[in-house]
Amino acid sequence: MSKLPNHLQDCVTLNNGVQMPWLGLGVFKAKEGEEVVQAVKAAIRAGYRSIDTASAYRNEEGVGQGVREALQENGLQRKDVFITSKVWNSDQGFETTLKSFDDSLKRLGLDYLDLFLVHWPVKGKYKETYRALEKVYAEGKVRAIGVSNFQIHHLEDLLSEAKVVPAVNQVEFHPYLTQKELLRYCTEKGIQLEAWSPLGQGHLLEHELLKGIASKYGKTVAQIILRWDVQLGVVTIPKSIREARIIENADIFDFELSAEEMQAIDGLNRNQRFGSDPDKNIPK
Repeated sequence: MSKLPNHLQDCVTLNNGVQMPWLGLGVFKAKEGEEVVQAVKAAIRAGYRSIDTASAYRNEEGVGQGVREALQENGLQRKDVFITSKVWNSDQGFETTLKSFDDSLKRLGLDYLDLFLVHWPVKGKYKETYRALEKVYAEGKVRAIGVSNFQIHHLEDLLSEAKVVPAVNQVEFHPYLTQKELLRYCTEKGIQLEAWSPLGQGHLLEHELLKGIASKYGKTVAQIILRWDVQLGVVTIPKSIREARIIENADIFDFELSAEEMQAIDGLNRNQRFGSDPDKNIPK
C-alpha cells in the first residue's frame, strides 16, 4: 500500500480502476425498517460513503431508503456513495443469481450496484454463480464484482475459469484471525481484502494489549483495531446502529500505529473464527 488513508472518504483503487472507500458501514443484523434507515442516514451524515448489505440481511429496502433520504438531505448524488450487496447461498446458480441481482436492485431502489459479491463458496455452485456476476458486470449493471468468505483454494479454483479477477474478497478478519497467507495471496492477485466482523463480535474489546495501545493514543480499542485494518491495506466495515458509535468508529484517520504496535496486534492471532468456517459449515 503506497499511501495510508488519512480521511474517512479516502479510497483504495480496485483492480478495475473503481474507487472503494477504506471504511464503510456494515448492516448485518440491523433490523429492516426504521433501525437500518436511521443507521444508514447517520453514517452518510457522518461522512461515510460506503454501505455494505446483502440479500440475506433482509434489510435492503431500508438501506435503499436510507441512502436516498441521506443523499437528498446532504446534497449528494448516487455516484457519491458505494453500495455493496451479495447473492445468498440458496440463490446460487446462473439464472437464480441473475434474478437475485435484479431483486436486490429492486429492493434497494437503485439503477446499479457498486459491488456485488458471491456471499459464500457453495460447493459445485460458486463458479456458475460468479459467471452470472461476470454477465451483469459486462452489462454495466455493477461497477465491480467479487467474492466473500473464499479461501485460497476456492480462489484458485475460481481463477482457473473466471474471465474477470474478483475485485474484492470479503472475509472474517480481526486480530484473532489475521489470515496472513490469504492476505498475501489476494495482494499478489490484485484482489482487495475486506474485513467483516473486524471487531471479532466484541470479543477483543477488553484485551489488555489493545487497551494499552488505545490509552496511549487516547482512542478506543475498536478504533485501534480498525486503524490496524487500514494500515494492513484491508478495507473494513464495522457494524453499528448507534449514531455515536458510527461516528466514533470512523475517527481513525488522525493517528498511525507504529511497526512494533502493528506486529504486537498481529501476534494476537489464534486462527479463531466467531462466524462460520467456509471449509466446514457454510450457512444454508
